[in-house]
Amino acid sequence: MGLLNVGGVAFVLACVFGMYIITGGALLPLLWAMPFGFITIGGASVGILAAGNSRNVIEQTFHDLKKVTAGSRFHKMDYVDLLCLLFFLVKLDAAKGALALEGHIEDAGLSPAFQYFPKILANRTVTAMVCDYLRIVGLNADDPYQIEDLMARELKKILHEQLRGARELRNMADGMPALGIVVAVLGVMKAMGHMGQPPAALGAMIADALVGTFLGVLLAYGVVAPIANRITAVVEEDAKYFEVIRAVLVAHLHRNAPEVSVEMGRKMVPSEYMPAYLELEEHIDSFRFIDLRR
Repeated sequence: MGLLNVGGVAFVLACVFGMYIITGGALLPLLWAMPFGFITIGGASVGILAAGNSRNVIEQTFHDLKKVTAGSRFHKMDYVDLLCLLFFLVKLDAAKGALALEGHIEDAGLSPAFQYFPKILANRTVTAMVCDYLRIVGLNADDPYQIEDLMARELKKILHEQLRGARELRNMADGMPALGIVVAVLGVMKAMGHMGQPPAALGAMIADALVGTFLGVLLAYGVVAPIANRITAVVEEDAKYFEVIRAVLVAHLHRNAPEVSVEMGRKMVPSEYMPAYLELEEHIDSFRFIDLRR
């Protein structure tokens, strides 16, 4: 999927420059002026990003660029593993009470259940969310509506934080056309300072100036904005993984049977990754026979 997005950007550039060449546009002057425009617009954009954000946001923005090709972190088996783990935990709580859960949620690294799913255990955010809310339940804070509201607000906070990189790239895209105008103005000023030159030389200078406007618009709407949109889509897709956790735990707090709670979580899985009911049941049945005694 990520390669398709990169290919889309490449197709945009091929169409723009290809039609320019086919219709008789001179490529050499464009290639001559483009590096200066790239440095001015790109450098100024990065400088604005650095000037207006903390180090964490800047690092996150550049780190998020990997998501364009990497795509979502969670796929079908990740959701299956999560639902199997949650089934075990809510089943244990329903059968033996909160005290039986302590060995698994107080230190997840020592829990045989979490150790059986190393990818979940390695994700500190996921592990902390599961353990924290089961711990809250163990403290008799069992109002399902209160817990659901608390989880919703936390998930909203997490999503807001994870979208910071995409927002900054979108802000960068919004500013690039204006920076392109700055480059164009500087080019026109340069041309006006050489009014004694022959018309052909002045025409070349003005053409160089207009390349700045062209690059600003092209980079904004043809490159940076699509990248920001792709990152946003990946982050929002990853957020569904946490919605599954919320759905299962809230259903459990409403005193539904573990099978029903997990089924409610399954319905929250994105359609392309959602396992069939019988398929998930087979995985859960195989997980039940794992020796999880401490």
